[in-house]
Amino acid sequence: MTSSQQQIDVSYSVSNEFFELWLDTNMHYTCGSWLRGDETLEEAQENKIGILADYAEVTPDSLVLDIGCGWGSALEYLVRDRGVKEAHGITLSTAQLDWVHARELPGVHAWLQDYATYEPERKYDALVSIEMIDHLCSPRQARDGKAVEIYRAYFDKLASWVEPGGMFGFQAILSDRMPRRRKDIEDLAFTADVIFPGGRNPRLEELVMAVRPSWEILELRMQREDYGRTTAEWLRRMRQHEDHIRATWGDALFDDYERYLDTCVRGFAAQWIGDVQMKLRRC
Repeated sequence: MTSSQQQIDVSYSVSNEFFELWLDTNMHYTCGSWLRGDETLEEAQENKIGILADYAEVTPDSLVLDIGCGWGSALEYLVRDRGVKEAHGITLSTAQLDWVHARELPGVHAWLQDYATYEPERKYDALVSIEMIDHLCSPRQARDGKAVEIYRAYFDKLASWVEPGGMFGFQAILSDRMPRRRKDIEDLAFTADVIFPGGRNPRLEELVMAVRPSWEILELRMQREDYGRTTAEWLRRMRQHEDHIRATWGDALFDDYERYLDTCVRGFAAQWIGDVQMKLRRC
């Protein structure tokens, strides 16, 4: 993984209590899916993992791995709503892993583990990964023309964990247009350098090239507008706790996250960034 464990902790180990203030009740830190249009954030997040579980063709007997499992939100859904008997997760965030363990979910096992060095004891029936790939390729590596190579190594590695025909529910934030205004460019750079150091959102065409030859794209679903709604709701909820956040963690943290989330809302609206879900089948 290009992002180091230290960089991952900068992004995700600020404070579990801090994120709990403004994420949904199950702590999904990824794009929700508004299917009807009138869902709550909590319902949209359940829709999201439901789509990916369907893409992965999860059944109660599936052995499932979530790559970049965060606070265990998807793992909880799999064992609670889909009746999965055993689900695994790997993450590089120490605080998130502590949260997963504290949930004491039946059948769930999670480890502090880089995907690049992970070697499962047996093959998985299904894979899920939600916006973890954004940590694999740095901006400098992309400028050096290494993005597709890095992403292909990721998809090839994951392919070795399932049998041919195995399914993968995959989601990623996308980089699209570059803004024109200097302030917008600076805000995007701030988000990348301060909030998510070492990371970079892939372009859709890079992912389409990188999945081959190990995986076949069976379905592709874009949800840029959904992520605009997700980040707008995060921003609204965070602002409701402004006084508490400033008093507990300081002015800089609130100001940084307000700038980041506001940039996201504008970025999705202006199509600087997007989001994609894919149903992939192991070749």
